[in-house]
Amino acid sequence: MTATLFDYHRSSASYRVRIALNLKGIAWTRVPVNLLENEQQSAAHLARNPQGQVPALEIDGFILIQSLAIIDYLDVTRPAAPQLLPRDPVARAQVMAQALVIAADTHPIGNLRFIRQLGEQFGADEAAKNVWRRHGMALGLQALEAMVSAAELPDNGPFLGGASPNLADICLVPQFYNARRFDLPLNAYPRLVRADAAAAALPAFAEAHPDRLTA
Repeated sequence: MTATLFDYHRSSASYRVRIALNLKGIAWTRVPVNLLENEQQSAAHLARNPQGQVPALEIDGFILIQSLAIIDYLDVTRPAAPQLLPRDPVARAQVMAQALVIAADTHPIGNLRFIRQLGEQFGADEAAKNVWRRHGMALGLQALEAMVSAAELPDNGPFLGGASPNLADICLVPQFYNARRFDLPLNAYPRLVRADAAAAALPAFAEAHPDRLTA
């Protein structure tokens, strides 16, 4: 059965799920939800996702929301390689922490809802909004670079997960896409740059890239 993904092409959270679906070899179709036109607030979409956000994934007779929850479901129900989260509890906690640095602490600061609020409530212009975005991204990437540089990886592979990408890589790549969009220099994060470059060479990541899609 083909899964259906309700997403926006530039949404980091949607981008993560597209990557995971591709890595797991799951057939899926896409229904665009244009955030710039507030389609996420339509009655039809709110019935899928009461938060009025993307993504929402219809799969196995369920509608799932929240990108990390969706990816965890895919990893548990499709346990064949690549394994996106380790089974060892300590290693799993470490990978989840790395992913959450991006998904919980870095990405939301630049989320469209809050960027709009900066302008509407506080009068921030585009230049000020971009300073805000870059500051938030730099804080998160600095922390993640330190975490993965200190981690004892299972091997010497190029990804944050070692020889193959894991959940942390899936979160990193969309965040790097945003960093480049808003002109954040990346030379301070060599370990992350290496992982992002390795991921870009994989079809699962390349085919999920926002530039391959439409709004």
